[in-house]
Amino acid sequence: FQVDWSPYMRRVWAGSPVRTVTLTHKTEQRRGAFMITQSGVESGIIYHFSGALLKAIEQHGEAYLSLDLRPDVDLETLKHRLARPRAKQSFSNYLRKAAGLDGVRRALLLEHADRQTLQAAPEQLAQRIKALPLRLTAPMPLDTAISTAGGVAWEALDAGFGLKAVPGVFCAGEMIAWDAPTGGYLMTACLATGRAAAAGCLDYLSSAGTA
Repeated sequence: FQVDWSPYMRRVWAGSPVRTVTLTHKTEQRRGAFMITQSGVESGIIYHFSGALLKAIEQHGEAYLSLDLRPDVDLETLKHRLARPRAKQSFSNYLRKAAGLDGVRRALLLEHADRQTLQAAPEQLAQRIKALPLRLTAPMPLDTAISTAGGVAWEALDAGFGLKAVPGVFCAGEMIAWDAPTGGYLMTACLATGRAAAAGCLDYLSSAGTA
């Protein structure tokens, strides 16, 4: 999905993995890692949310993921750590030591934030670390997408995966508009629907030959 990154994020952090985070969209939550790209973010864990994110973008022109940058540290513990005196540490070093944020997580945290406000408000800083909003503006263009959405509706197919409107034409795999529970269009699903469509095709040819 596309993200409106600053030139700094594109120049310095494109190609960097963000490991061990928890992503939340509405009531759905998953833990894993993702990759920052020149134009946005990608990974299997983000792919899991793709159906819901696409619907949100279609309806509202944008979608949000909430990132927990420190899923192994609860909010109260983080508040306590960040309330300690910063002394002469730089803000970046303070975030590294007190909050345990590496460079790419610090960059994400400060990407669209008011640095002065966060420095002055440890509680707000802790809350942002535990629930950082990531705004997604669009899916990736077709020529760079890992996979695509849409296709032939299930209602247009008969039990043998043939097109009801065009007898003798069969569909399988990513030809079908199907968001699998696994989060994507897996090879297993392509092979399974291909086998089913082949069986449907054989039945069709058999029926046509005896008609």
